[in-house]
Amino acid sequence: MLRRALVLMLAVFPALLPATSEAYELKPKAPDSAFAGKSRPDILGISADTTAETARAIFESSLKGRSDTKADIQRQKFGGTSVSYTAALNFSVAAGAKTGEVLAASFSSPASANRAFFVARNLTFAGDQQPSKAEMVKQVMDKYGTPTIVGDQHLYYIYRGGSVLKVGGKYTEATALAAIDKPLDPRMALKLNADSGHGSCVAVVKRALAKEKTLSALLDDAKGANCDGVLSVRLTSGTPADRAGTAQFTLLDVRRIVSAAAIDGDALAAELSERNPMPKGSAPKL
Repeated sequence: MLRRALVLMLAVFPALLPATSEAYELKPKAPDSAFAGKSRPDILGISADTTAETARAIFESSLKGRSDTKADIQRQKFGGTSVSYTAALNFSVAAGAKTGEVLAASFSSPASANRAFFVARNLTFAGDQQPSKAEMVKQVMDKYGTPTIVGDQHLYYIYRGGSVLKVGGKYTEATALAAIDKPLDPRMALKLNADSGHGSCVAVVKRALAKEKTLSALLDDAKGANCDGVLSVRLTSGTPADRAGTAQFTLLDVRRIVSAAAIDGDALAAELSERNPMPKGSAPKL
């Protein structure tokens, strides 16, 4: 009886239901990015300029023909509206006789043009398909150019002011290969920190990989980063040690995280205000 009474109340008094904006119209605003023009790096063709729809098509095409592909497409609604969008993509194929692969990307809301701010590609090479580290370093530098700093199994490309930051490392393929398994040069690493104490993107991208890939989860680190963005490539040793067992590519647009979060916050506040307008009455004349 109680359930029937509740249904009847909701039918007679629809205002009791949570308010939603069925025909809400968003006006997208493009967020700032660390990358532009020729300095816009990509992973499998996905850059910070890529929308969720385009990225999904690229992921599906990249893993086409793999029967063991798993896809996790995370969709959500914008505020209290009926506007639905893709917030994250995760595609994977298990390692085994063939090389395993994980593809992931996270996107801002439609208010900030649904653009990528995090992209990752992780490869786990099958035992008989492990490329040499020398070959991997060459391919990375042919595609992305000279890195900012190399070491700790990584080639780091730190972006500031629209280009890759230089801190004194004049890397060739040979010197980068020699440095990759050594600790980061402390003198060069120190130059990546700001006088204010803000950390470099080396630390920021490492922390980002351990966190939920949402604007809110990454925002504090993004605001404190002494850079605009980072591309990192990690190569771990295979068998023998001069082969690559895994290759992990990560693209993090720090500037976009800050900009998109601000745009989305303003849009959500405006949508909430529209859904719950303040009374416009005025005091009567006394």
